[in-house]
Amino acid sequence: MMQLKLSIQDSKRVNPIAFLTLIIALISISFSPIFIRISEIELGANGTVFNRLLIFFIVFGFAQTIRQRFDSPEDISTKSPLTTKDWLLLLLVGIISITSLGLWAISLEYTSVANSMLLNNMTPMFTSIWAWLCFGKRFDSKFILGMILALSGAIFLGLEDLQGTGGHLIGDFYALLSAVFLGIYFLIVEQLRSRFSATNILLWRCGIGSILLVPFVLLTEGQLFPITLQTWLAVIGLGIISEGLGQRLLADCLDKFSSSFIAMFLLLEPIVSAMLAWFIFAEALSSITWIGFVIILTGIYLAQSSNAAVHEG
Repeated sequence: MMQLKLSIQDSKRVNPIAFLTLIIALISISFSPIFIRISEIELGANGTVFNRLLIFFIVFGFAQTIRQRFDSPEDISTKSPLTTKDWLLLLLVGIISITSLGLWAISLEYTSVANSMLLNNMTPMFTSIWAWLCFGKRFDSKFILGMILALSGAIFLGLEDLQGTGGHLIGDFYALLSAVFLGIYFLIVEQLRSRFSATNILLWRCGIGSILLVPFVLLTEGQLFPITLQTWLAVIGLGIISEGLGQRLLADCLDKFSSSFIAMFLLLEPIVSAMLAWFIFAEALSSITWIGFVIILTGIYLAQSSNAAVHEG
């Protein structure tokens, strides 16, 4: 009986390849604020998000169409039709994601990369609250302690920026509001992963999001597409690297990890983004960054050993 119990617990642990995939997704997503900073020299926040989603939709939609041409008729015929719940969740993926991305892009116009990433990555708290309220998910003491440690490390990272000006506070508000919507997004994708592939979910997200953004961009900013080569390279980087590699792998990982754990893992994103910002924009790094890094890693290590970190089928 004891051996059976241990084997069941071991089967819920995720293999190292899943962690490696999550790390690659983290690095890819961490390039987002860098590309956004470059893009927003010419484009507005909504225009930047629009191009990000549209480029992913065109490139990966074309690749998906080519792949489906080689599917056998038997594979296509066995796919069940979409239910009302499926349609609703797919629509919400598009709406919620562009809301979160738009708020985050706006925050980068008013505050630093490090501070925007810090507050945007308060997502674990909101994701866990939504999971508890909407799905009755329970978290053991090990996971909760790990989340508290990771969040404490993230807050510690932002101590210097929190002493900023009123302009920073406006950007902070947008970044925090973005985290609320991002928490909802992770929960929706976690539900959809039992029915759709990561690529299909992202295609719906980007297709719906880009269509909905067109009137907002035209009315508020007036420019849909970049003009300069530098801006084109930035939005292509957003579409291919941040969205195509980062977000797609992240959605794929939601079939292995719980949305709450992935949101917590992304607390490492400010570290990677701050290093990139230091290299590209010469934004200063201090010892606080490295202390926060150690605290966050400790929290993630503790949380990943909890059953609450594993996706529940």
